Amino acid sequence: MTDQEMKLVLGGLLHDIGKVVYRQGGDRRKHSQIGCEFLRDEIGLEDRDVLDCVQFHHGDALKNAKISDESPAYIVYIADNMASAADRREQENGESGFEIYTPLQPVFNILNRNNGKKWYPPALVNVESSINYPVDEKKLYTEAQYEEIVRNISDNLKGLEWNENYLNSLLEVLEANLSYIPASTSKNELPDISLFDHVKLTAAFAGCIGQYAKEKSIDNYREKFYKKSREFYAEEAFLLASLDMSGIQNFIYTISTKNALRTLRARSFYLEIMMEHIIDELLSGLGLSLANLIYSGGGHCYLLLPNTEKCRTFFDAYIEKTNQWFLEHFQTALYIAGAYEPCSSDMFKNEPEGAYGQMFRNLSGKLSQKKIRRYTAEQIIWLNSGTDQDYSRECTVCRRIGKVNEKGVCPICSAIEELSKKVLYAEFFTVIREKQRELPLPGGFSLVADSAETLKRRMAEDREDFVRAYGKNRLYTGKNISRKLWVGNYTNGNTFEEFAEEAEGIDRIGILRADVDNLGHAFVAGFDNPENHNRYVTLSRTAALSRQLSLFFKLYINQILEHGQYSIEGKEKSGKRSATIVYSGGDDLFIVGAWNEVIELAVDIRRKFEQYTEGTLTLSAGIGVYQESYPISSIAFEVAEMEESSKNMPLKNAVTLLEDGEYHRIQGPDGERMVKDGTFYWVDFEKNVVEEKLRAVRTFFDISQDRGKAFLYNLLELIRSQEERINFARYVYLLSRMEPGNEADEIQKKAYGEFSEKMLKWVLSGKDRAELKTAITIYAYLTREEGEADSCEINSKQ
Repeated sequence: MTDQEMKLVLGGLLHDIGKVVYRQGGDRRKHSQIGCEFLRDEIGLEDRDVLDCVQFHHGDALKNAKISDESPAYIVYIADNMASAADRREQENGESGFEIYTPLQPVFNILNRNNGKKWYPPALVNVESSINYPVDEKKLYTEAQYEEIVRNISDNLKGLEWNENYLNSLLEVLEANLSYIPASTSKNELPDISLFDHVKLTAAFAGCIGQYAKEKSIDNYREKFYKKSREFYAEEAFLLASLDMSGIQNFIYTISTKNALRTLRARSFYLEIMMEHIIDELLSGLGLSLANLIYSGGGHCYLLLPNTEKCRTFFDAYIEKTNQWFLEHFQTALYIAGAYEPCSSDMFKNEPEGAYGQMFRNLSGKLSQKKIRRYTAEQIIWLNSGTDQDYSRECTVCRRIGKVNEKGVCPICSAIEELSKKVLYAEFFTVIREKQRELPLPGGFSLVADSAETLKRRMAEDREDFVRAYGKNRLYTGKNISRKLWVGNYTNGNTFEEFAEEAEGIDRIGILRADVDNLGHAFVAGFDNPENHNRYVTLSRTAALSRQLSLFFKLYINQILEHGQYSIEGKEKSGKRSATIVYSGGDDLFIVGAWNEVIELAVDIRRKFEQYTEGTLTLSAGIGVYQESYPISSIAFEVAEMEESSKNMPLKNAVTLLEDGEYHRIQGPDGERMVKDGTFYWVDFEKNVVEEKLRAVRTFFDISQDRGKAFLYNLLELIRSQEERINFARYVYLLSRMEPGNEADEIQKKAYGEFSEKMLKWVLSGKDRAELKTAITIYAYLTREEGEADSCEINSKQ
């Protein structure tokens, strides 16, 4: 990064710092002047160009400013205007004036045509914070709270050096403190974009414009970006770029090892770090900062880049080089597609109308084409030129052919095994220049785990092999601290065997796979609304949405598992879940645990997600119940199919569990359709399966203790074969045999009457019958005693 590029990023990130100082009270001058003096006098920032970016980022100040026509202040000025145009939108029936202590509104208020009126309580972002749910109460900020925020920022900025090595630390400080402060407090504008999202986008625009201006030999910034700014808004000076990694699921789950759970976590984390490393190296090579990263999660990302020949050439070469590295280390198991779409500032605010969605659709089409034509002719030739000596044996863990050690394990799986011992508890993960026996990363780098002490020692020695460090789940600042990584790393168990033993009733593990429904549509068209002329379709809202989702799945997910609430048995519950997160990314998750706890935590997550997103987004999930010895590769595949069954429901927002191969009819918007028994909308699972039918079964059998499990299993078997008329007669006969004798008390007789009436009613409806089968199976699993026969097992693997 050049000196000019660094100044533009600093100017973009710091240009509105005066707003925070202004809102703590006392000084009512313009925030640009206050911010400049705060940085100069309080923080000790001396760079005149950066201070000019802060002092003169408004047009009225620039008009008479005594600065050079080549000052970066002109670029930050237009970048600020672009970011403001992409986030500030007048409300219908908006008032005039400002409300400087107003809190932030969630973007979920207007997502997917919602008309929410909720607010975020004032908050900071850190791992100790509770989940900041939208609430009905509009709780204003106070001067004291702004004073605390200014103090936090001041204390942290004083510890930074104003150079490229500390840019990401500056981003971390601003994210922690400005994420729930509105950028605009105008009563006439929707205050749903945080000050952090605004300054980050301003810095991203500024970095791109600086490079674009250099390649186009634009010397007079005042003329181009101040006097003729309107013309520049329509110029395709930017690229919306995307990366998408393929092969993630197979890489993580196609393994065979004794330490399966620990290895799964490590393999998942390795790919997560690898993706962040790829992004960091790309941005570093382009002379840009992490401000240009719009979204990252699940092996996918969006970036804002300059539309220059240099950028396009570097991007294409970098993707090709990365895929060559994948071929050399993983053959064709992993691949990364990269593409970009030229765009203008106007397009980012959906001008002309429809331009924003079309931009994303064009980019998606280009990515799809890249995946179809993955390799160059040279790479295909290289793939076919391997010698027998190169492919000697199959790795016992990943099953790829290659060099293995005396244990039959390839070098990468061996290194992942070492990482697995540290992935939960290491504070930092450090990228170094390649060494043998370390875990490799693209571009000739390796990954090592560090404690705070070993990292300090590594940095103090100023070793040439040190590149950057990632902090986990905490805010860290320092030289080449790339950023903190929010990581869903909750764990309360180390092996499948432990989880099976801790389960209620039957010794089984549960596996949850879930992800957000229609997330791609939410990014591209989630803010479309003809009623307000699509005025909220902007890049800043997409960026804010993606960041909020990342917080939920990468940070808040830990708290949800730490404080479990839902119980399928109707008990009061508050405590740690017997489970571990294998992966939780930008919009999806994979969790292992005791079977009953997994069902319960799935409901917790679904409920909390609904609360967090105001019901504007939904989750679909698959939950598998297995013996602890069942192969993880098969589990992952089968539970993915269950998740897909949920997504095939007309409205999605569903869960599939304990399926038995049978189907029933449901009514959808386009008519009737067949769905698997075991697939339910979440609300039907909670209300009908658990609260209604499971409660009814439990209530009767708890009262009628003399009715053994044989009755229950026989009922289940007859319910499964209700298509045959003769079995209905047997079903009625079995129910009659369960009737209490004359010696029974009135409570038992009443319980039987209610139970038999419900059972006769439910068995006649396909939907009720499917819910009843699941309820009985859950009850049988919950009450299974050691040594009891597996009569209720759905199939042999479970």
